[in-house]
Amino acid sequence: MSLGGSSQVRGLRMKSDDETGFALIGMGPGKVDSMTFEAVEVAKNSDVRLYEAYTALWPDDELERLETMIGPIKRIMRPAVERPETLFEQAKDKLVAILVVGDPMQATTHIDFQLRAEKEGIPVRVIHGISVTTLVPGSTGLSDYKFGRSTTLTYPYGDWIVTSPLEVMLRNKAQGFHTLVLFDLDPTGAGTGDQSPMQPQDALLSIEKMIEKLQHSEMEESIKQQASDLLDSEIVLCCDLGTNDAFLKTTTVGGLRNLSGGRLNCMVFLANMSEMELEAINRWK
Repeated sequence: MSLGGSSQVRGLRMKSDDETGFALIGMGPGKVDSMTFEAVEVAKNSDVRLYEAYTALWPDDELERLETMIGPIKRIMRPAVERPETLFEQAKDKLVAILVVGDPMQATTHIDFQLRAEKEGIPVRVIHGISVTTLVPGSTGLSDYKFGRSTTLTYPYGDWIVTSPLEVMLRNKAQGFHTLVLFDLDPTGAGTGDQSPMQPQDALLSIEKMIEKLQHSEMEESIKQQASDLLDSEIVLCCDLGTNDAFLKTTTVGGLRNLSGGRLNCMVFLANMSEMELEAINRWK
């Protein structure tokens, strides 16, 4: 099918000749084939294509494949998005595509970016993509109705150890909710490059440090008791979901010590399960 000069394809709005502003484009989990037709076409027809490479990463070979389809892509990091004045200037007379792994509106950084751009009178168009928040329930067989608040497990930065991810996990479990625990990507916390996706062993080390700090805090005793038993709690490790390299492993928190991860990793900290959920996660033991 030839697109010609039309800005409409089966009801989807592509770029008109005078369109400016931003297109926040969801790239999906890690391969071109998982992007929507609209996402690919809008990126192809944009004047500038920027790949936001600090909240998550695509495999290099898939990124190169995408580039052959849509044109040159420039990587940007956290400072460019959080201090977007230069991007705002570009978007006043160009259509600037910002390509984001997963769904572009899952991160508060991008919501803030959208709101700031709109306050400047710059139009922002959103093309959604497949997100880890839908991939995890669908891949594991766990009910998405039984997930509580998600959290991110961060690398310890020197003596700075945050315990809030652990608290979220324990409070969710006490209420019967599973927890999606995303693994950190940036050991520096600066968002400027040199990402090193957190591996299972890194995650365990971070959790152990959190447990130790929590035990010496003024947190209520019930939470401390739950934390002391945490290493025996059951989880599902999820690696590179939505890609050809995807794999899952049902184990315990302590079992992370003996596992290797992938390019992007997360886990589900499990609460009480239905019979069907239990049967589903037992497939990954």
